[in-house]
Amino acid sequence: MRDIRLLHELFLPGALIGPFTQANPGLGGVCTFVGEVRYDDGVEALELTHYEPLTLPGMHQLADRAFERFDLMGLLMVHRVGLMRPGEPIVCVSAAARHRRDAIDAVDFCMDHLKSAAWFWKREKRASESGDSTWHWIEPREQDHSDLARW
Repeated sequence: MRDIRLLHELFLPGALIGPFTQANPGLGGVCTFVGEVRYDDGVEALELTHYEPLTLPGMHQLADRAFERFDLMGLLMVHRVGLMRPGEPIVCVSAAARHRRDAIDAVDFCMDHLKSAAWFWKREKRASESGDSTWHWIEPREQDHSDLARW
């Protein structure tokens, strides 16, 4: 079972995970990661833009690679684009497998690739010391590249 989505609107991870788990009878474990917009450092908003012709096909190719690499029963991968506020979910990746290690590693694999994917561009709106709000582009961190390189 594969459920790969790119959304422009708010989603509730819990509303996705229950049906995903039920759609994979006989699983031994489910691992889920939900990434949210941080409240820290004066972040007021996060905006994700993307290259539409490549984004969803790229997410499907990533899912294919996860299924080839890990013994999965199912994979849920939901990623938001557009304007988001602190506390709102950005991404939800859930993997179902007969054994926990495949589920855990598949989620880690997918997140490391999504975090560094060339199809997404991120910028944050932050309050400055003067009280004004400014937008700043966010580049992948060195740790993001290191995490990706291990696969």
